[in-house]
Amino acid sequence: MRLNAYLARAGVASRRGSDDLIKAGRVRVNDLPGELNTYVHSGDRVEVDGEEVTLQGLRYVLLNKPAGTVTTARDPQGRPTVVQLVEDIPERVVPVGRLDADTTGALLLTNDGPLAHRLAHPRYGVEKVYEVDVEGEPDDAALEQLAAGVELDDGLTAPANVRRLGPAKLELTLHEGRKHQVKRMCEAVGHAVRRLHRSRYAGLTVEGLEPGAWRELEPSEVKRLSRP
Repeated sequence: MRLNAYLARAGVASRRGSDDLIKAGRVRVNDLPGELNTYVHSGDRVEVDGEEVTLQGLRYVLLNKPAGTVTTARDPQGRPTVVQLVEDIPERVVPVGRLDADTTGALLLTNDGPLAHRLAHPRYGVEKVYEVDVEGEPDDAALEQLAAGVELDDGLTAPANVRRLGPAKLELTLHEGRKHQVKRMCEAVGHAVRRLHRSRYAGLTVEGLEPGAWRELEPSEVKRLSRP
């Protein structure tokens, strides 16, 4: 395991922050200065500022993100973060992907870097289900356009599953994750988003979780997410 990944798994810092620690000469591996290309093997001793650090156990947490929280570990503007909502967990977990501050719903947090990378990578097309309250009442033509693909400034969106939940409420199921995608898609068909809630992520539902509440994943859920 590369040294910066080891430090991240140990809860010391993010990979980028770990690189800064390594470059500052604060990390040693087996009493030798750590380098950016250093690999840590079983039995190696890793120290930061003279204190030994060890790997943390893997944790997988599903949060029902409330509105007004930002999807980051720390916010320069002092806004509440999703990581603060799970601070009872001793391990350092980080969010997989992002939800806008005003978007609510399913958000996975983990310290399993390889799994987080795979789930967030567009290549794997992880399913995301959104409930969307919009302005106006979309007609069938608007729904058909959303389902077939909408031309945005960064290209045509992939086909989506669209279901009408009410006169001004839709359910969109996507397998890609562009920035502000749902909001931009709805605006492109003439119906700005008033409220956005992600009800499911990668098959995980927040049903039964109050806003701000979280639960640990079951072993069977982790196993399913880990399948190639």
